[in-house]
Amino acid sequence: MAGDFGADRLTGAEREASGAADADGRQAVSGMRLGFTSSDAGSAVPGWRWMVAQDSQARLNSSRGGRGTRRSWSARTGVARLAAWRSFRCAEVAVDGAQGLRQERDRFRSAGDPPRRGIFTSGIVSTCAGRRIALFFTGRKHAGENLRDVLAQRAQELGPPIQMCDPLALNMPADLNTILANCLAHGRRKFADVAEYFHDQCRYVLDALKVVYHNDAVARKEQLSPEARLLFHQTHSRPVMDKLHAWLTRQIEEHLVEPNSGLGEAITYLLKRWDKFTLFLRQAGAPLDNNLCERALKKVILHRKNAMFYKTENGAHVADVYMSLIYTCELCGANPFDYLTELQRHAQEVAAKPACWMPWNYRDALALVPATTGPPATATTDSLATVP
Repeated sequence: MAGDFGADRLTGAEREASGAADADGRQAVSGMRLGFTSSDAGSAVPGWRWMVAQDSQARLNSSRGGRGTRRSWSARTGVARLAAWRSFRCAEVAVDGAQGLRQERDRFRSAGDPPRRGIFTSGIVSTCAGRRIALFFTGRKHAGENLRDVLAQRAQELGPPIQMCDPLALNMPADLNTILANCLAHGRRKFADVAEYFHDQCRYVLDALKVVYHNDAVARKEQLSPEARLLFHQTHSRPVMDKLHAWLTRQIEEHLVEPNSGLGEAITYLLKRWDKFTLFLRQAGAPLDNNLCERALKKVILHRKNAMFYKTENGAHVADVYMSLIYTCELCGANPFDYLTELQRHAQEVAAKPACWMPWNYRDALALVPATTGPPATATTDSLATVP
């Protein structure tokens, strides 16, 4: 729920350990995506929604026969485990087609989980009453762990929030108490990817989902409440989804499609998680997908790329603080430069009443503060001035 675009970096020791494999041209880091969205249910402030996404990538290129063989690795490995896996010498296992790849993968997994050394970037977007807040985290933790840390600061008396995510283990830590939903855009993408080869069948599915997304757009345009939106989807989207579910089930049960084909795998993916894909038909406020957070994460990834990554974890944290403030301003329609300048200029007032100095209300606070001259105060913000 996002793009890392292969920007993860390895330490010098890891580069040396994997040098032999890189020299052979057999292994290179490139691509696997994960992301998720969550929203509060039963919150004291109705309408709060949390959207989270993370991105990391892994690709294996084989030099056999001059052709690249791409394998998408489980998100459990992450970039850290991929780095350790790359240290295996190609001579230890005969890498010859899919069988050789599976043998090397199984051997690596049997060695256990090494300490994490990769860097991951996660994004969180929360919305309430039309206001949106963006939070970014760059470090050793995965997206699910970052969401868990954020939700740990949530009022204990509130009910479990809705979590919209890919069906990946890294998005769902065991101690994360949420109402689980899956991103419908990811389910749709499975059919869009094979539409060239199964035109009629995929067109049927895509047209059905198009109706659902149209209904959701109508609900947004009319500014329906979460409860009214739920009723609207139950009236107009449930018949479409029920008909689609019956059609998908018939394709598998009547053997109208090969289960191992691209279309068969797309149908199985959707049916296996049907209840999670259709949570918006049962739970008020449940989103269809996490596209909002996917777009937000591109901002911090672009900044990370332009900065040529970060020298230290503290430097990454400082960058996350600034990018969180800047993108929150963008989401709220505020001028980021003006906002950060006023925070510096009124550092003491901000420290005393931070809730009055949010991007959406800092102008009201400025109206109550006498005009000042001179350079901005920096006493409470010096720690943010330098990126190591």
